[in-house]
Amino acid sequence: MKYYTLVALFAFSCYSKAVTTYVPTVKDTSLPTPEQVLGFKVGDWHMRHDQIQRYMEQLSKASPRADLETIGYSHEQRPLLQLVVSSPGNLSKLEQIRQQHVAAARLGETASADAPVIIWLGYSIHGNEPSGANAALLVAQYLAAAENNEVKNWLDNAVIIIQPSMNPDGHDRFANWANMHKGAAPVADPQHREHNEPWPNGRPNHYWFDLNRDWLLLQHPESRARIAQYQQWLPNIVADYHEMGTDSTFFFQPGIPSRNYPLTPKRNFELTRALATFHASALDKAEQLYFTEEIFDDFYIGKGSTYPDIQGSVGILFEQASSRGHLQDSINGPLSFSATIQNQLTASLSTIRGAVAKRAELLSYQQEFYKSALQQAKNSKTRGYIFTESDDTTRLAGLLDVLQRHHVDVFKLSRDWQDGDITYPAEKSFYVPLQQPQFRLIKAMFSTEKNFADNTFYDVSAWTLPYAYNIQFAGVSREPAKSQLSSSWQASATKRAALTPGAYAYAFNWQDQQAPLLLQALLAEKLVLRAAMNNVTATSGESEIALAAGAMVLPAGLQQQPDWFARLQRVKQQFSVPVYAISSGLTASGSDLGSRKFVPVALPTILLLAGPDINSTEAGEAWYNLERLAGITPTLAEPQRLRQLDLSRYSHIVLPDGNYNAWQDKEVSQLKQWAEQGGVLWGHKRGAAWLAKVGLLKAGVWQGEEMTSLIPQHNLSYQDKEMLAGKQRIAGAIYQADLDLSHPLTFGLTHATLPVFKNSTMLLQPSQAPFVNVALYNTSPQLAGYTAPEYVPRISQSAVLLAHNIGKGRVIAMTDNPVFRGYFFGSSRLLVNAMYLGTAFSTSAD
Repeated sequence: MKYYTLVALFAFSCYSKAVTTYVPTVKDTSLPTPEQVLGFKVGDWHMRHDQIQRYMEQLSKASPRADLETIGYSHEQRPLLQLVVSSPGNLSKLEQIRQQHVAAARLGETASADAPVIIWLGYSIHGNEPSGANAALLVAQYLAAAENNEVKNWLDNAVIIIQPSMNPDGHDRFANWANMHKGAAPVADPQHREHNEPWPNGRPNHYWFDLNRDWLLLQHPESRARIAQYQQWLPNIVADYHEMGTDSTFFFQPGIPSRNYPLTPKRNFELTRALATFHASALDKAEQLYFTEEIFDDFYIGKGSTYPDIQGSVGILFEQASSRGHLQDSINGPLSFSATIQNQLTASLSTIRGAVAKRAELLSYQQEFYKSALQQAKNSKTRGYIFTESDDTTRLAGLLDVLQRHHVDVFKLSRDWQDGDITYPAEKSFYVPLQQPQFRLIKAMFSTEKNFADNTFYDVSAWTLPYAYNIQFAGVSREPAKSQLSSSWQASATKRAALTPGAYAYAFNWQDQQAPLLLQALLAEKLVLRAAMNNVTATSGESEIALAAGAMVLPAGLQQQPDWFARLQRVKQQFSVPVYAISSGLTASGSDLGSRKFVPVALPTILLLAGPDINSTEAGEAWYNLERLAGITPTLAEPQRLRQLDLSRYSHIVLPDGNYNAWQDKEVSQLKQWAEQGGVLWGHKRGAAWLAKVGLLKAGVWQGEEMTSLIPQHNLSYQDKEMLAGKQRIAGAIYQADLDLSHPLTFGLTHATLPVFKNSTMLLQPSQAPFVNVALYNTSPQLAGYTAPEYVPRISQSAVLLAHNIGKGRVIAMTDNPVFRGYFFGSSRLLVNAMYLGTAFSTSAD
């Protein structure tokens, strides 16, 4: 027995030694190696982020070629690292190089003949795709320590920016999982627990968002830090290192030629193909399998390999087959973690090799990109975009902030401006001229295209930012006069005046995005508030104040806390929402303040279903936005535990998109009894469909199968299979909903239409009962993005939001996800209203 054990251990030690030898390597270096710092060879274990940080710190401290900085922090407060590698001479004048590079690119200034190319190597934005993050250490070590002429030439002619782990929270979630299941010998069986992560797995960040969809949207600190660096540096090459299925090989761009974003210049794809020869040569030499021009596309500009393409860089996606652990069987034989790291190392160095070889072409292309952008803007019939929002300054500021972070110039109207029949009011309207370097990015941000050369998409086909923020906008063919435009928008602090004591009541309107946060903070202080069910004109001092339906009123006579005014004053100072002192309960119009038309508002206690069978991304989006927009952190619980939960603790239960078919009569009865006793039950997408299936929601559902049957499938050949699948799918498009603005669930929304995001074919059928249909799709619903023409008539006959009584409680259902990717701030108000005004209506569905 001892003999066989020794043989096994010897075999394992030989295996470990074999798989952790990388090419190229650096011998006899005076700089620290990963093994010296960490105590194990790269690939023997999955490195945690703190270990990556420790090595980068020691390498940077010891090497004159490397500078490490922390550019931000993740949600879980892990540092976001950026290592800049170049020759000592370049590093000594790094800021000068950066400024000259940006000026040459965007401003057209003459670049010096020896200007370095800027190379960006970004690794493992998906946390459970760890080969890139682990390879980053080997790349950094090689660049810092190698003394051969090729590397010295690279460092003289390039500034190399390494972001070793762009999602450290997800990275550590996966690393801990893989390490905790590593045995004395690696288990290659795909069914082994190591290769099957639990929900939500390591791909997303702390809130379960896909950070590789957030480059444009900028909803997370990881993305904001990353884009700040991108805009400061304007790299010529952005290499984006990922992993894919275990049974695949290695992919590098170009992707599918017909699925490139239309505004990306052809020269970009020519350079991508030219650089591909360097990757192919390196992988040929290593005898590694690879492929190009399949599966992946360059359409959605909010991901890492496409965001750069619309700004003069060349973005390149790399996808390595994943071992999802230390060793896993595949159709190509056993795939080791170290083999995946080796390929990422190989492709990293081939990226540098190609970029340095093409340095002059890349620098010239970037200059020409911005020069041609200005020329195209000059020739464009659309001169720019103008948008306005009078009632929700916070939501407006959110859009303006995103534009600013992408270095888009935005100007405020200092005087009213007329365009056709529309008047844009001063101070509340903003103009984005197309005549600026970010011409192509702006066109993409405001795009409302509905059809493309190839209507099959890897990701969404629409992302129009003003629609997401529910901001009215228009492209204009003439510009406001320069005298009507004030300087480029900058965020500014709002002055917060102290409240006048001794008022009969205090009130604030509900339109601003901060209003729910103010309400939550007041309720948390045990203050008593009422919500207005209709428009009211109240007296404040010597003036009249218009309070729209949904306005929150804090009557002095109902307060139970002896220091209630001090609490109100303290909380009010945290928010920019105006709070008015009301001097009388008798109103000039609308209900008096003592009317039953002012309904009680309670602090919500929310249960959010989150766990196996639930769409983790959409559960995370609901979690994140309930915190950001409603001010409430929900309780998270797996659907499998519902029977063990004491539901009486909760006022609201949220069912995000997921598969609820495992729930039986027991769970249905439990939810029904809870709701009938006064609970508010919310479901969207498959959560809504399940509520309808079990009869808790009185509505019909058009399922995906019924939708796909609308598309003809006869006379097709096998080669049409992918085309048909693309047509049957709604990859992601924006639609218009018509709202019942008199319904409490729409309070705070001031326009009768609302853009909503749709990425599934499931539809709720409108109710025949009166007052149940809170929002319906418009008769011409398609605003932006591709939808098969056969689907549009059915969508126009469907419901967006339904709500009705269930005993003393309420059930609310939405066809779509109201908080898609965290940036659909317009439709998110429907979810927020359900939390605070979910019992403010009464409607029978029978």
